Amino acid sequence: MRITVESKRTEFTTERECEPSRWNAVAGRATGEKETVKSVNAYLGNLEQQLLDAHAALVRDGASITAVTIKNKFPDVGSKQLLLMAVFADHIERMMALVGQEWAFGTFNRYKEHEHHSTAFLKVRFKTTDFDISRMNFAFIADHEFYLSSIRKMGNNAVVKHRKMFHQIATRL
Repeated sequence: MRITVESKRTEFTTERECEPSRWNAVAGRATGEKETVKSVNAYLGNLEQQLLDAHAALVRDGASITAVTIKNKFPDVGSKQLLLMAVFADHIERMMALVGQEWAFGTFNRYKEHEHHSTAFLKVRFKTTDFDISRMNFAFIADHEFYLSSIRKMGNNAVVKHRKMFHQIATRL
């Protein structure tokens, strides 16, 4: 199955087979009257509807619409995207378990604050609550730092500390 959004595409297997001579590429369905053909076509129709529902959910949530985000919204298909706020949550959960041993409580609170600022940044800049880490680039980091210094009114030292925290979380992967 191929998903195309703004000339960018992603593909995945439906794990169904069809004789090449029975495949109608224009219709995107198998041709014939056999029960196996009907079963494949019904499965593809169901799959197509689920992908349309995934697209609608992304639109409803105000999330970024790409071929990959639609594919990853669809359950059990392809590799799941690694989301920034999920990585934050995992990191903070691990930190909480080590407060008093490896981490000071104040450091833990600064990471929680950074998580809050990052969530707010995603809402302001991308109008979403999470972000696919594979899409992070220099512009994303620069926008994040600009957000901290301009909207959150942080000084240079605070922005540098937040960049270090962000780097530590992002490079843990």
